Amino acid sequence: MLLALGHDVAVVSRRRVDFPQLYKTSALALNDFAPDYIVVASRTNEHRNDIQQIARLGFAGKLMIEKPIYQQSDEHVPDQFARTKVAFNLRFHPALQKFRTLLKTRTVHAVTAYAGSYLPDWRPNTDYRKGYSAIRAEGGGVLRDLSHELDYLQWIFGKWQRLTAIGGNLGSLEIDSDDVFSILFETQHVPSISLSLNYLDTTTRRDVIALTNSGTVRLDLVAGTVEADGKTEAFSINRNDTYFAQHNDMINNVDDVICDVAEGLDVMRMINAAEDAAISGTWVHA
Repeated sequence: MLLALGHDVAVVSRRRVDFPQLYKTSALALNDFAPDYIVVASRTNEHRNDIQQIARLGFAGKLMIEKPIYQQSDEHVPDQFARTKVAFNLRFHPALQKFRTLLKTRTVHAVTAYAGSYLPDWRPNTDYRKGYSAIRAEGGGVLRDLSHELDYLQWIFGKWQRLTAIGGNLGSLEIDSDDVFSILFETQHVPSISLSLNYLDTTTRRDVIALTNSGTVRLDLVAGTVEADGKTEAFSINRNDTYFAQHNDMINNVDDVICDVAEGLDVMRMINAAEDAAISGTWVHA
């Protein structure tokens, strides 16, 4: 994507990757390629070490961290980077932005959100059991994989204040990460939000229903539609458009939409709270 935007790009990977500018270590890349923008897209459980390493090596440019920012919420990001953001690219979906705009002028009473798809279908021609999504120790599981929902629901409706949850490894997939999670929570602006996430739905769905003082507003992120006031608006978007928009805002220092570190850590606190609530069977307060 960055190549398509006209930038010189190098990749750091321990694996064999078909890319002309390929380095085995961050140290080699920083010394030889000298980037001014780095995207950390390793496994979630590797983010901490990767970020600390490039900080120790003296990198002080712009840093984008793939979501979720860390595996746990009790982490921090070194403050030496010129600009640090978290890659919740769904914020750049035009249907989601329209949904958010419509709700700014309404009182929202309750929200129901759902995100579900079948994990074995995610990456064709690969064994789903070997991907990081299937492995809890590597940061897999629906709470982290589908944390876009935790981010944009707070972006639209305010920070979570208390929650309870149920979920875990409940299905028959050959994985040890959580494949189902349901969270009930309240935010600064909405008294009731219910969110269901899963790896099991063979019909992919990603939608939000907001019950407001001016009628129901519906968002369908798979179809790219927003329904309100008896009208449905459709948004045509290519798969990579949200990533292009995110990189453009990152590079051009635009802060209106992009997720910052504090918001990324709020998502992690919510994930950890949901895990605690599912174990304890209680409400957890922010």
